[in-house]
Amino acid sequence: MISAFLREQKRYTLEELSSIMSCSEETSVSILRILKEYGILKAVKANDRQKDMSDLFDEDIAVADVDPGRSDLYYVLTFVGVIAVAGRVLKCYPKYLLTNESPVRELGQILKVLERYNSKEQIIKLFNDSDNSRSFNLLAVLLFLLTDYYENGSYSNTEDVIESNGPGVILWDKTINETFALLNNNRPFYIDLQTKRRVFNDYDYFKRLHECVLTRASKELYEANLLDLFEITEVNLSDELLEDFGDKDYILYRIEKELSIQFNTRKQLVLKTLYAYIDQNSSLQDIDCLSLFGTNSFNLVWESVCAEILNNQLNTCLGDLSLPVPLRPQYSKSIKLMDLIEKPFWSAAERYAMSTLIPDIVTIVQNKGEYKFAIFDAKYYSAQLHTGSLPKGQPGIESITKQYMYQVVFHDFIKDHSIQDIQNCFVFPTEEATIVDKGFVRLDCMRVLGLEDIQVRLFPASLAFNLYLSAKKYDQIGLLL
Repeated sequence: MISAFLREQKRYTLEELSSIMSCSEETSVSILRILKEYGILKAVKANDRQKDMSDLFDEDIAVADVDPGRSDLYYVLTFVGVIAVAGRVLKCYPKYLLTNESPVRELGQILKVLERYNSKEQIIKLFNDSDNSRSFNLLAVLLFLLTDYYENGSYSNTEDVIESNGPGVILWDKTINETFALLNNNRPFYIDLQTKRRVFNDYDYFKRLHECVLTRASKELYEANLLDLFEITEVNLSDELLEDFGDKDYILYRIEKELSIQFNTRKQLVLKTLYAYIDQNSSLQDIDCLSLFGTNSFNLVWESVCAEILNNQLNTCLGDLSLPVPLRPQYSKSIKLMDLIEKPFWSAAERYAMSTLIPDIVTIVQNKGEYKFAIFDAKYYSAQLHTGSLPKGQPGIESITKQYMYQVVFHDFIKDHSIQDIQNCFVFPTEEATIVDKGFVRLDCMRVLGLEDIQVRLFPASLAFNLYLSAKKYDQIGLLL
């Protein structure tokens, strides 16, 4: 199976993609059409401006078909993760990774982040968001089965064995009613005790079926060169073939019967996944296969990671905040920082609107008795900010003005509680190992109002992800400010 790395948001020509995927332009076109159908590939006009772009905006997207021989279009992947399509595995890494074109370690870490980010859903994405024949998400099924196996082991059924004088629990009713007793001083003594113990059935049909499918899943991921990427150890649990368990309809019938008597949640989930796997009878090598593990909204992942590691206190009750002075009487202890943000009033309706400004991250930082009110905006941009060059790929004016407004909405609370310092900061991901200070961005008209400039920092993505995966906070927030 052909495996290749592609960078999110990079502009590729049809010729480049054909070379990377080791196929003809006609085959590339069919693959790109599938990706375009699922919204994870866009086309833009091929020009000098687009060639240097690292982000994609709606106005740039060209409404055009993917056709062989076209040289007037660039193709842009808007996905981070793994795509298995038409016998090829495309490993899509984030746009901020600029120097390494085969980032195995970095993408492996990102896949773990995506797994934790999606864990709150508690579901298996058996199907892609489509009704066509390519909707079955085989990759998600294979990964679930192997991950579940390493956490819980093989599917197992137990049976109760009743025996004489065994090591299990004594069944007194059965012993008294079915065996003879010896009397001594009018006291009964039982020579043969009936006992019960629970044993695992190693030859259980579903245990064998589970191990057969696990072995097939491991082999398929190995051939797709994905075991190392997902940090999964290869397993070889069975020499049986799927055909040894009967034809497809018989296997599905047996699974349905087992489902009707199983009430253990984990067993039900495994059985349903096995059912889908056997029912679809799919392979990553199939020309019609499309499987996805990842997201086309990695900006939301970056925001969530930063909010957790930078100790976002936006939804913390005021009574639980550490402040330089006691909470003032006009503020209720039970309301949250988020509740201090004013909502717009519409006079015609004589009502306040429901929505309002929502900052990404707000945290009160204490260091050696000094308090800072820090407002962070986690920006998933690959901005090009170099001395003497026109900025490219940076946040727009609306992001800058909103960030200034966040200072305004918390002004009274900050003043009332004697917090002397307020800091505002954009946080971008970087492949660098240390924080990179990129100065600040400002609007001079805001300085007249006494508002602070917005700092610009590049934060090491690998460090952020390590902290996120270990559920730790970044304890040197002062370095960002």
